[in-house]
Amino acid sequence: MATGDLLNIQPTELKFPLELKKQSSCSMQLTNKTNNYVAFKVKTTNPKKYCVRPNSGVVSPGTTCNVTVTMQAQKEVPTDMQCKDKFLLQSVTAPDGATTKDITPEMFNKQEGKVVEEFKLRVVYIPANPPSPVPEGSEEGSPPRVSTPENGSRDALLLDAVSFSCCYLFFCHTCNFPPSSAQ
Repeated sequence: MATGDLLNIQPTELKFPLELKKQSSCSMQLTNKTNNYVAFKVKTTNPKKYCVRPNSGVVSPGTTCNVTVTMQAQKEVPTDMQCKDKFLLQSVTAPDGATTKDITPEMFNKQEGKVVEEFKLRVVYIPANPPSPVPEGSEEGSPPRVSTPENGSRDALLLDAVSFSCCYLFFCHTCNFPPSSAQ
């Protein structure tokens, strides 16, 4: 866990399972450890490759905000499985009762007497889970079970819906959160 004066950040690295032609997501938790409202903003070195939801926000005193980072589908796997992409999480004390609508770019400008905490997170690729030789839940020699909502695979359907939604937001709204009415 990374910790500054304003936020605890978990995890300290963004780990993505890397599987060709499939997007993957990971999340981080930002916990406000102060008695003040804290505004945050997430930046990346590769904004076309990642969708961050929410990419900015306000964390109330003593609460936690979940941020989901989705990596778009990759066409090729790096030979060394290394990634040079990085994320920067900036946080500042915000006025009491502040909301996401109150966040401005100027809040994160470094000025004398103003504290802007910055935390860098690196991206780590992890190998995707290889398929098991025997399908889970079946005995060797018996036919594999088909996963359907009736036998408990609702999570997979939900994940597909969420993945599609994030992809839609990424390509149609260029990751503005909430979507701008000016578009």
